[in-house]
Amino acid sequence: MAQTEPLERRTFGQTRRRDTWWVQPLAIFLGFSAFLIYSNWAAFQGNHYTAGPYLSPFYSPELFGDSHHSLFGPKPGWWPIWLPFSPAFLILWVPAGFRLTCYYYRGAYYKAFWADPPACTVGEPRKRYLGEHSFPLILQNVHRYFLYLALAFIVVLSYDVWRALWFADPATGQESFGLGVGTLVLAINVFLLGGYTLGCHSLRHMIGGFKDQLSGSPVRFASYRCVSCLNRRHMGWAWFSLFWVGFADLYVRLVSMGVWIDLRIL
Repeated sequence: MAQTEPLERRTFGQTRRRDTWWVQPLAIFLGFSAFLIYSNWAAFQGNHYTAGPYLSPFYSPELFGDSHHSLFGPKPGWWPIWLPFSPAFLILWVPAGFRLTCYYYRGAYYKAFWADPPACTVGEPRKRYLGEHSFPLILQNVHRYFLYLALAFIVVLSYDVWRALWFADPATGQESFGLGVGTLVLAINVFLLGGYTLGCHSLRHMIGGFKDQLSGSPVRFASYRCVSCLNRRHMGWAWFSLFWVGFADLYVRLVSMGVWIDLRIL
């Protein structure tokens, strides 16, 4: 009977790999950190989030605020005086919670931020594996509930694209149909976020992943194949949508500040 070598206990960073395994976790760390810094900064600003018919996705839906996009008027009276107010604070917890509990992002930032482990067959800085069965990581299991809210946000952002097709005349205030570069920026944002959200592992399970046989349900089977097709590129959808939602906010912000001019196509 062939003898097997005992498992090797590696110290932090120790590995027999000869490739540049550290490039991917480093890139993820830098990319995710840059987005976290920018998104928090943008959320705390509380201004320059609208430009004409455009509304930044960081602030949509605007539940309370000073712009014409606000659904329920200005800052509510119950808001604590000592706490800075921004319309983004009321809604950003939904997309943030959806992404932070995403199955792909978990594996990505566990490696990049917590070195758990830094990469496959690379030693990590802890001696035992706790998994996601204890606090706080057990909270990752709420991902399926954030999915329901994220799907609703796709509908809201799609409506924002529709509103971004109607421009008010400066002289009369009457709205007319038009198409600006900002309209396309917001539309691409919905497309990428839709591809990321509709390719979610939890949605794939809900549609048909829990069933042993799908051939008897043609509609369910077609939906499952569609979600599976998006799911196979989930990493790409995750990163492209993350970059573009930040760029969409930046575009609206710079147009609002007069730094960029929004070109009208129609």
